[in-house]
Amino acid sequence: MNSQNRLIIKQLDGKLQKMKSASSIIAPPNGWIRAIRTALGMPRRSLAKKLDINVSTLQGIEEREVTGKITLKTLRETATSLDLMLIYGFVPKDGSLQAYIQKKAKEAAKKIVLRTAHTMILEDQAISDKRIKAAINEKAQELESTLPSFLWD
Repeated sequence: MNSQNRLIIKQLDGKLQKMKSASSIIAPPNGWIRAIRTALGMPRRSLAKKLDINVSTLQGIEEREVTGKITLKTLRETATSLDLMLIYGFVPKDGSLQAYIQKKAKEAAKKIVLRTAHTMILEDQAISDKRIKAAINEKAQELESTLPSFLWD
């Protein structure tokens, strides 16, 4: 991985860390649009008018949000009409992009090293578990630094 990639990953990780707390927020069962609209005491016809659509179209939007079939464009337009901001992003399950890279590199390194170790056993040239672990760590570091495309397969 070159220094530009490292910098990009570091910058993205910083941004993604800020979104981590949002990952624990669970959407209301009837969707954000309906929850906010009803909390404000806003009838569908009022929001539909702000969006320049009819009430049945707004009802469809609210239903599509709940089923996950709504578009980002529609969410953005609805948020704007409610004087809100739409926040959109990803939060790495592993805590950071760097941790994800390390996990994938370790998994790939383990496969590579164990495949080689198995071949060596078949040729009666077995190596110790300690050496295998060291080889896995070395290979993982190499994969982290080069980021070969097969890492993501």
